[in-house]
Amino acid sequence: MSLPEPSRRDTRLDPYIDAYAERTHGLTVSAVRALFAVANRPEVVSLAGGMPNIADLPREALAKAVDRLITENGTQAMQYGSGQGEPFMREKIVEVMAEEGIQAHADDVVVTCGSQQALDLVTRVFCDPGDVVLAEGPSYVGALGTFRAYQCEVVHVAMDEHGIDPVALRAALVSLKAGGKRVKFLYTIPNFQNPTGVTQTLERRRELIDIAREHDLLVIEDNPYGLLTLDAEPLPALRSMDADNVVYLGSFSKIFAPGFRVGWTLAPHAVREKLVLTQEAATLCPPVFSQFAIATYLEEFDWRSQIVTYRDMYRQRRDAMLDGLAQHMPEGTTWTVPQGGFFVWVTLPEGLDSQAMLPRAISARVAYTTGTAFYADGLGSRNMRLSFCYPTPERIIEGTRRLGEVLEQELEMHRTFGLGTQTARHYDLTTGPAPDIT
Repeated sequence: MSLPEPSRRDTRLDPYIDAYAERTHGLTVSAVRALFAVANRPEVVSLAGGMPNIADLPREALAKAVDRLITENGTQAMQYGSGQGEPFMREKIVEVMAEEGIQAHADDVVVTCGSQQALDLVTRVFCDPGDVVLAEGPSYVGALGTFRAYQCEVVHVAMDEHGIDPVALRAALVSLKAGGKRVKFLYTIPNFQNPTGVTQTLERRRELIDIAREHDLLVIEDNPYGLLTLDAEPLPALRSMDADNVVYLGSFSKIFAPGFRVGWTLAPHAVREKLVLTQEAATLCPPVFSQFAIATYLEEFDWRSQIVTYRDMYRQRRDAMLDGLAQHMPEGTTWTVPQGGFFVWVTLPEGLDSQAMLPRAISARVAYTTGTAFYADGLGSRNMRLSFCYPTPERIIEGTRRLGEVLEQELEMHRTFGLGTQTARHYDLTTGPAPDIT
């Protein structure tokens, strides 16, 4: 008895390959998530992820507040809610944004499931396949994944130690317009940028706003780290300078706790209406219980003092990272000196490749994120992002020691083939691999 021949579909590893939408071809595994299982082994010092350290939260008092919330308001807190977000939550968000000079009305706030969903909604509302999104080079890996998922073309704009380069931005806009390209918006992280840690100066912010007005360019300001400044008071948000051309994305993940998954977007009124409709189509409503819990925290606890506590804790870790790099990095290694946030951007000596070096680093029980993850065009092979937010200062120092040994081993291999090194100094973005603006 002969068996029927298998169909073409039966012989494939994925039998649904012909059924997927074209946009799924842009979905890729996050470089950070791919490292998660390895980096979280206890013997590995992970300098890879951006997981906030929430050990200093008043957990016992929060537990009592949440218990009271369930007892007194549980039937409302555990029910469906508004697609725009609960009014009391939006009022609290307006208070938080005021810390960075933003004057807003709660009606223009849309609550989302983290700022990542806010970015997804904004991209869905504005972008068709083939549209251009301008982004700093390098840029946040999660944003690049979102833009790829919606089949956008990402064009990187060069940065230096003061933030996005206005000359490069103007040149990119002129070049793209001449080529018949549609630029939908500029995506920027002005404060303690992920992954570089660089902060746009006040002068640069004003110049960026001027360029946006001249070219009728929408600006998406992603600002999860803005209140986590370590050396000075927060700078005014871009949104505080221009309410008409800036859509602001915020999050409680870094200033409270990420597990509640509450973020928001502040948008001009017409844009807000589109975002609410898109939110309702995606999730019906953002998580109501999380909104109640965070609003309770903001109402009953001294959240501003808690942010000061976070700043002190992260400052110790930032300083440990900088000390460790100074002690253990070989000649030719350079790095940024962030004034806040979570990250340091490292440039390796000439000839080294962070992606090729990663298996050796994992074997040495230290993890980082490779620089290529933060570019849409394959650049960044000489770069790596190091995170100082979660490990203790002692573990950070140990991690930089292990990483320094790995770099020395890699350099020794290159010296065998006659390659030299450069003199060590702090990293200046202008001396790194220049992002292409075309």
